[in-house]
Amino acid sequence: MLELKKYLSYALGTFGHDAFYNTLSIYFMMFLTSQLFTNSADEKMVGIVTTLIVVIRVGEILFDPMIGGVVDNTNTRWGKFRPWIMVGSVVASLGLVFLFSDYFGLAWSNPTIYLILIAATFLIVDVFYSFSDIALWSLLPAVSLDSKTRTKFGTASRIGSTLGAQIVIVIITPAIMLFSHWISKVPFGQQTRAGWTGYVVIVAVLCTGGALITSLNLKEQHNVIRSNVKHTTLSDIFRAIGRNRQLLWIAASYFLFAFSYVVTNSLLMYYFRYRLGNAGAYTWVGVITCVLGVISVALYPALEALIRRKAIYIGGIAFMLIGYGLFLFAGQNLLLVLLAVSFYFFPYPLIFLATLMTITDSVEYGQLVNGVRNESVTLSIRPLIDKLAGAASNGIVGVVAVMVGMTGNAKPSDISAAGVTQFNLFMFYIPIVLLVLAAVIFWIKVTLTEEKHAEIVRELKKRLKTKSLENQESQAMQHD
Repeated sequence: MLELKKYLSYALGTFGHDAFYNTLSIYFMMFLTSQLFTNSADEKMVGIVTTLIVVIRVGEILFDPMIGGVVDNTNTRWGKFRPWIMVGSVVASLGLVFLFSDYFGLAWSNPTIYLILIAATFLIVDVFYSFSDIALWSLLPAVSLDSKTRTKFGTASRIGSTLGAQIVIVIITPAIMLFSHWISKVPFGQQTRAGWTGYVVIVAVLCTGGALITSLNLKEQHNVIRSNVKHTTLSDIFRAIGRNRQLLWIAASYFLFAFSYVVTNSLLMYYFRYRLGNAGAYTWVGVITCVLGVISVALYPALEALIRRKAIYIGGIAFMLIGYGLFLFAGQNLLLVLLAVSFYFFPYPLIFLATLMTITDSVEYGQLVNGVRNESVTLSIRPLIDKLAGAASNGIVGVVAVMVGMTGNAKPSDISAAGVTQFNLFMFYIPIVLLVLAAVIFWIKVTLTEEKHAEIVRELKKRLKTKSLENQESQAMQHD
C-alpha cells in the first residue's frame, strides 16, 4: 500500500507537470496567432515574439546543466529535490498565467513594454520550470538502484505525464469555450482571450498541486553509492557530461526524435483547423492519445522484460513512420487522420520511457567513468533536449503559420496549393527523415543495456566497498 501511494504521488506530480509543458510548448503560439495578434498588420509582432522565445529558450538551455549542478549541490532537511520541485512549480505556474494574457492591454497600447514584459516573464518561467523539471525527474535514480524498481516508478510517472499531456488536448477547446462563455459572456462555441486565461489558471493549479503531493510523499533513498558525491563545480558539470559517452549518444538520438515529434504535434492543431476545417474534431486526438497512452505505458514493463529497451525504441519509431504514411494519404478523411494519429502517438510514451530509463542508468555509468555521482546533472540532459526541441518548434510553427496563411479566421479554402506543400514539408517530410536518423544512432551507438547496467552497479559496489575498507585501515593506522 505504501509503495502504491508513492507511485500515485509521483504520477500526480508528473500529471500537472506535463499539462503545464504541453500548454506552453504547443498552444502558446496558437494563442498568439489566433487570439492576440490576428490581423495581417500584427505579423511583425508575431515574428518578434517568436524570435524572443527562441533566443530565450536556446540561451536558457545552456544553463540547464548548471541548474542540475545547483540541484546536486543542494542539501536541506527535505533532501536535494523536493524544495526545487515546489519552488520551481509555483513560480513557473504564476508566470504561465501572465504569458496567456494581453498584459492588461499593453500588447496594443504599448507594444514595447509588452515585449519587455513577455521576454522577462518567459525567461523566469523557463528557468524555474527547469528547476522543477530537473528535480522531479532526478528523483528517479534516487528512489532505487535497481532497474526493475526504477522501471515501476518510471512507468507510474509516465502514466501521469501521459495523462497530463493528453488531457490538455481533450479539454483545451471545450474548456476555452466554456470559460469564454462564463467570463466574456459570448455564445458557447466562441473563444476569447479571457477564456484562454481561465483555462491556463486551471493548468497552473494542477501543476502546483501535483508538485505538492509528490514532495509530501516521495523521499530519496540513502545508500553507499548515492553517498559517493562531492560539491559540483562548473568544470565538474561539463566533465560529467562530456566523459559520459553513452549519455551523449542517447542525447543525440533523442534530440532528433523529440524535435520531429514536437514539430508535428505543434502543427497538428493547425492541421485540424486550417486543413480539415474541423477544429472541434481535435478533441478526439486527446481522447485517443489518452487511452492509447495509458495502454502503451502500462505495457512498458512487460515489453522491457520481453524485448528490451533498444527494440522498444526502434520498433516505436517504425510505428510512428506508419502513422506518417497514413497522414500523407488521409486527405480530408477524418477517420483516416485519426487512425494516423493512433499509429503515430501509441509508441511515443514507450520511446520516452526507454530513453528516460537509459539516461537514468547512465548515472551509474557516469559514476563509474568519473568517480563521482552526478544525478541531476545527468538527468538535466533530457529536459534540456525537450526544451531545445520545443524552442526550435516554437520558431518553426510561428514562421510556418504566417508563411502558409494559417492565422486568424482563415479557412482551408484560403490556403494555396503551395502553402499546403510547405506545410506538409515541415509537418511530415522533415520529421520523417529525423526519425530515421534517430533510430540509426540509437541502434548503433547506444550500448548501455539493462544487463550492462547491472554489471556497472556490481562493479561500483565492489569499488566503493574496497575504498571504504582502505579508508578504515588508513584511519586505524593513523590512530595507532
